[in-house]
Amino acid sequence: MRDVLLALLPGIALYVAFFGPGVLINIALCSASCLAFEALFLKLLQRPLAPFLSDYTAIVTGTLLALALPPYAPWWVAVLGGGFAMSLGKHLYGGLGYNPFNPAMVGYIVMLISFPEVMTRWPDPQLLWEEAVPLAEQLAAVGGARIDALIGATPLDHLRTQLLLNRSIGEVQEHAVFGVLAGRGWEWISLGWLLGGLWLIRRGHISWRIPTGLLGALALMALLFWLIDADRYASPLFHVLSGGAMLGAFFIATDPVSASTTPRGRLLFGAGIGLLTYVIRSWGGYPDAIAFGVLLMNIGVPLIDQYTKPRVYGQKRREESL
Repeated sequence: MRDVLLALLPGIALYVAFFGPGVLINIALCSASCLAFEALFLKLLQRPLAPFLSDYTAIVTGTLLALALPPYAPWWVAVLGGGFAMSLGKHLYGGLGYNPFNPAMVGYIVMLISFPEVMTRWPDPQLLWEEAVPLAEQLAAVGGARIDALIGATPLDHLRTQLLLNRSIGEVQEHAVFGVLAGRGWEWISLGWLLGGLWLIRRGHISWRIPTGLLGALALMALLFWLIDADRYASPLFHVLSGGAMLGAFFIATDPVSASTTPRGRLLFGAGIGLLTYVIRSWGGYPDAIAFGVLLMNIGVPLIDQYTKPRVYGQKRREESL
């Protein structure tokens, strides 16, 4: 868990560089909330506090939840999100090792569905830095102040809205919210997650199969529709480098408890998330859909693992014995 937090540092540093200190405040609030609710439920279940509070799982959950929240969401969003992550996402099923769903994504989805207006108020990096918004005003937004000067649509949300107005991809991407390959800032943040994720794979903490399946399926679907109509569908690089794709591929979908555990199952699990993400992004009701893809595929993990069990050494496959 400590290595996961270390692997997140490059992406967090770039996140702060483009979106300001609200990211760090969210991390502090979500982590504190997750630790507090973890302690509460352990106390109610009469379990020892020290071993569970010191294993970093609650802090990792809080950090991942914070990175999914808008950087300048009001403080109570982070606190409530942490509470729902630990209650509905973790302890409802028996605690660590028993949760079928990713706790951070449970907390995020509950907040997104409950407070959609608050959860879609993302800062525009151009407004933050090129217009030099004072730090005091940025921090005031975290305290709950509505500072419209900070707010702009995310690249995925802006693309979705403009395509519904029958504008082409080329016209839409002339907007200042877009960078060279994806959204302004998001392409660099995604490369930060990629760097940290590759380090986790090298350290042996996660398997390459889930990130490969997720990003491969997402890119393949995007490539297919981009080749059919490049004026209506964004490129594979745009989808892979936008939103939470990289964060989800390396840090969320790879959760060892809620993800598939078999080699082939991990590839299928990741590919399913990538497929669902593209479908929801393109035709669903939410511009970024990594969280929905992860939770929907969490439901299918028992079935995936059942039908992708590796053959036990020395035994024939069932179909070979018939």
